[in-house]
Amino acid sequence: MSKPDLPSSASDTAPDIDAGILDRMIEIRRHLHRHPELSNREVGTQRYLREMLGREGIAEIRDVAGYGLAVDIVGTGRPSNRKVAIRADIDALPIEEESGVDFASENPGVMHACGHDAHAAMGFAVAAHLNRSRDSFGGTVRLIFQPAEEDEPSGGKRVVEEGLLDDVDAAICVHVDPYTPSGKVAVGSGPYTLACDTFDVLVTGSAAHAAKPYEGVDALAVACAMVSELQKIVSRETDPYDPLVISVTAINGGNAYNVTAGKVAFKGTIRSGNDSTRERAWRRLREVLEGVASSHGASVQVDQHRGEPGVVNDAEMTELIIAGAKASIGADNALNMPGWSIADDFAYYSEKRPSVYFRLGIRNEEVGSVYPLHHARFRVDEAALKNGALTLVSAATMFLAGQEGPGAS
Repeated sequence: MSKPDLPSSASDTAPDIDAGILDRMIEIRRHLHRHPELSNREVGTQRYLREMLGREGIAEIRDVAGYGLAVDIVGTGRPSNRKVAIRADIDALPIEEESGVDFASENPGVMHACGHDAHAAMGFAVAAHLNRSRDSFGGTVRLIFQPAEEDEPSGGKRVVEEGLLDDVDAAICVHVDPYTPSGKVAVGSGPYTLACDTFDVLVTGSAAHAAKPYEGVDALAVACAMVSELQKIVSRETDPYDPLVISVTAINGGNAYNVTAGKVAFKGTIRSGNDSTRERAWRRLREVLEGVASSHGASVQVDQHRGEPGVVNDAEMTELIIAGAKASIGADNALNMPGWSIADDFAYYSEKRPSVYFRLGIRNEEVGSVYPLHHARFRVDEAALKNGALTLVSAATMFLAGQEGPGAS
């Protein structure tokens, strides 16, 4: 893939998004925040986004990946056969909101605690702006409003399986970042997120009277030992410069004060930075659990589930985001930063096409935007969203202005 022509200054290609579009972007973000929907259940979100896009005169909006949407904005300003995809995920999390915002979730136990409402709103702003300014660029921008980033079956994997990337040259996505100052864009080349796998464990012992635990095998005690021992795979067996995180996230067992637990189930996730570490973690998890069970006279069933790989940022696409940010929001707001330990099914896009995943800083203590992703008090500094939309528009149109023909890879 050849490099697109990059501007020398912000004035060369800086987009100017209409204030009305930016106001609608915030309106959409707040509506979605009030009405969050879990992965593979985004029927209301899909309907609302279709309505909002339709109001902008955008036609041929198609359903994709279940409850997702895709729309192609085709420029008429200059000849270009290039096509770039922009991913905006739309699903929420099973979290009871405690943010205190006026537009908090009205869906009990469900919250946009990862900023996907902001991603969808920025995707709308990009689509609306490009649709109004078709005569200023050539080529095609495909906006993909993707469901089910947070849970299986993965919306990102389904997007790829449905062929939505078969005819595009590259892909871009943005993720809000509560660790980076608001309005800054952060990106780096190479591995940028971790692979994500999950596991389910069932420990079987034998129940006994709580006053005579020695007459049984306490599955709860065994499970607790397992949780502790699993952490040593990271702390005592893995190079600290080799990313690996093992987290047990739920445990369930026992139902009485006076009876020890006969069965206990727990589950968790493995995040890894490379394939060899990923395979070793799978193997060691099973060995550790089986060893602990055996030493306590219990039995264990382990089910492991392979999830998305890690996102790998293409070097040239990374340069494109940096150039696009400098051109649209200023050089001081473009940061070259390493990746982070979260997982994202945009990885399936990056396996298929040259791709870039960048972060938009939303950290602002004045508005309380200081809580981490997936936190019940998570907030987004909405003032940052304009910078995200501007960077997406600038990078996409700069990419389309490149000289390489269709199907570049």
